[in-house]
Amino acid sequence: MFIFKLSYQQSLDEVEKHLPEHRNYLDKYYALGHFVASGPQEPRTGGIILCRASSKEQALDIMRADPFYLHQIAKYEITEFTPTKYAIGFDPFIK
Repeated sequence: MFIFKLSYQQSLDEVEKHLPEHRNYLDKYYALGHFVASGPQEPRTGGIILCRASSKEQALDIMRADPFYLHQIAKYEITEFTPTKYAIGFDPFIK
């Protein structure tokens, strides 16, 4: 499991211009079963994506497909972790 922490490097106006592309990217990786949760940070300085990937290399490939990455809208920090305790019902997201 990976946490993508996005930090905006551009103005919110520029973020908004690329938001439709970014949402399409999110939809694609949710449909493929890689994304578990996502959303903006508060205050709106970036976002968080919870990602399932089989390796760090795969997570990086997924990250590099984000239009926010491609257009240098956001800087990314990736944290890998192994969930060992989680809420009932969350186990399908771990496998």
